[in-house]
Amino acid sequence: MISIRKERPPDAAAREALLDEAFGEHRWRKSSQRLREGQRPAGDLAFVATDGKRVVGTARLWNIVCGTGQAGLLLGPVAVASDCRNRGIGAALVRHALTAARRRGHRAIILVGDASYYNRFGFSADKAAALRMPGPFERHRLLALELVSDALEGARGLLRAPRRPISQADLVASAA
Repeated sequence: MISIRKERPPDAAAREALLDEAFGEHRWRKSSQRLREGQRPAGDLAFVATDGKRVVGTARLWNIVCGTGQAGLLLGPVAVASDCRNRGIGAALVRHALTAARRRGHRAIILVGDASYYNRFGFSADKAAALRMPGPFERHRLLALELVSDALEGARGLLRAPRRPISQADLVASAA
């Protein structure tokens, strides 16, 4: 029986093993990781899917801000154990995360992912068109969802973690 709950400290090793399995070592070089470095997930917005005591899925949300100051959340990584895929666990984790974020009053969520998967939850590239990631990214994979209507109206510029200044390296990498 699959259940979804808040992530706990003892889940860390299983979560990291799951992420290594799903994304490999290159996960540390992704632009999304640059936004997560040195940060903790947004309060109470890190979840695991479990099958009994085994962690079989993970989804986390992170605080971010854009160049014009609008705050939002970054969703990811979302991963499911290879032997548990195609059972709706990833979709259940995403829905759970979106519901939790909405309940906590968050206004928008950004992610880098496949539109063919995330469109069903309401994510679109249109809402993220004026936003940039720190480092290289595929424009068509930068997606956004407004939890509150017009939350991203006028949002533009480089995404960054709150209280983290924009470095010269971020500016150079995002221009590439």
